[in-house]
Amino acid sequence: MRTDNRSSGDLARLSVNQETVRQLPLPELVEGLVTLGVPGVGLWRGPVREYGVEATAKLVRDAGLTVTTLCRGGFFTASDPDERAAALADNRAAVEEAAGLGTGTLVLVSGGLPAGDRDIAGARERVADAVAELAPYAEDRGVRLAIEPLHPMYASDRCVVSTLAQALGIAERFPARQVGVVVDTYHLWWDDRAAEGVARAGAGGRIASFQLADWVTPLPEGVLLGRGQLGDGCVDLRGFRELVDAAGYTGAVEVEIFNPALWARDGAEVLAETAARYRRHVL
Repeated sequence: MRTDNRSSGDLARLSVNQETVRQLPLPELVEGLVTLGVPGVGLWRGPVREYGVEATAKLVRDAGLTVTTLCRGGFFTASDPDERAAALADNRAAVEEAAGLGTGTLVLVSGGLPAGDRDIAGARERVADAVAELAPYAEDRGVRLAIEPLHPMYASDRCVVSTLAQALGIAERFPARQVGVVVDTYHLWWDDRAAEGVARAGAGGRIASFQLADWVTPLPEGVLLGRGQLGDGCVDLRGFRELVDAAGYTGAVEVEIFNPALWARDGAEVLAETAARYRRHVL
């Protein structure tokens, strides 16, 4: 399987995250991206392990695609020593998987507050401590850790790092080649300091990944699966793309949408729609 030449045109930076079309088995996802001329794919550990890391790497490589990110590592906030050791072991495995897939970016979701814990600042420090242990290990394997701030609604159970400034406050303790940040429109669109954070991240060479999803209201129950298709919500997607470009970022633009309504549709149709929406709302 080989890519066609269209990936050198207006889709040259586009990547589609596997979860956007989770209904597609990996070979069908790869085929669909090749057909559209989309050169990048973001992968998730669960389905990759089911298919096999080596088999996935070969499939993607033979298709001429680039793995832009692997999701995800993280969940570092446990205070119990055994739970913490298990998290670090799992993250070392994630680093190995990222290296095996040929991607230099492992996305980290930091983790929420442990049950009964109200010390969010302390939890963030445990994230920093874990990154300190993992960063050299990852660098030795050609992988950079990418701290992703999530919208504050996730702070209690999923991610105590809620702003780009908080993510940079951890990342900047380490060399930029070891630790960067993720700029995700779904999580940052509301923050009036996002532009300042993007500029700061760009100046330090810290933007490891740029991800897109729209914000639609009302959010569905559970909120995790409420990301909107590009153009369906209120986020200035083109404005964000211009912002990261101005900060010096030249890497992939990865569409990552968790939405059951999209998953219920024909996957090839969703891929084609995503490419069309990218042209219309991002370029």
